[in-house]
Amino acid sequence: MLTVTQDFEYERMLAGDLYVARDILPEHKSIHGKMIAQQINQVPIENTAEIVRLERTLFGKAGKNLYVNPPINVDYGCHITIGDNFYANMDCIFLDVNRVTIGNNVMVGPRVGFYTAGHPIVADIRIEDLEFGSPIVVEDNVWIGGSAVILPGVTIGKNAIVGAGAVVTKDVPANSIVGGNPAKVIRMINDQDRQKWEQAKQKYWTAKNQEK
Repeated sequence: MLTVTQDFEYERMLAGDLYVARDILPEHKSIHGKMIAQQINQVPIENTAEIVRLERTLFGKAGKNLYVNPPINVDYGCHITIGDNFYANMDCIFLDVNRVTIGNNVMVGPRVGFYTAGHPIVADIRIEDLEFGSPIVVEDNVWIGGSAVILPGVTIGKNAIVGAGAVVTKDVPANSIVGGNPAKVIRMINDQDRQKWEQAKQKYWTAKNQEK
């Protein structure tokens, strides 16, 4: 993880204020995380232990049972905090110019993008290379489907499901299923869902025990 020293642009970036990326000091440039991600992507896929070791050096903090299936792409990497039991499938993108905080028991499909980066709406300000970043929070037990995009400033509530291909522009309520572009609540997860999947689980264990 990078050590923070006095750096006007870098500190503004993490505060969510406008900043100019090219003027960030060398010790805080995003190249450091990109180089680790490149290493991860070059490790033979069967060498799981080495992939996980490098991923733990890439992320700012990670809990137990971490695995991100390469290839992985990051901006910094060190601005990402991950809880226990995290799995992400291949080709995920973390544009972490601001913080990405992920809770416990989160599952992420392939080609999901976490985009904390943003640019001013007004063109003549945007072309001055001024940009900003807003944090993303993913709470416990969330499942994000493949090719979903999580935009700056979004919080995804506990137990929620984000459908494949969704573009999430605003906060997702806990215990909800969202989908579409822009993502909207399809429905809430309910007792019927629990009964259905409890029955399916029991059928699985019954069949498995019969095989012994």
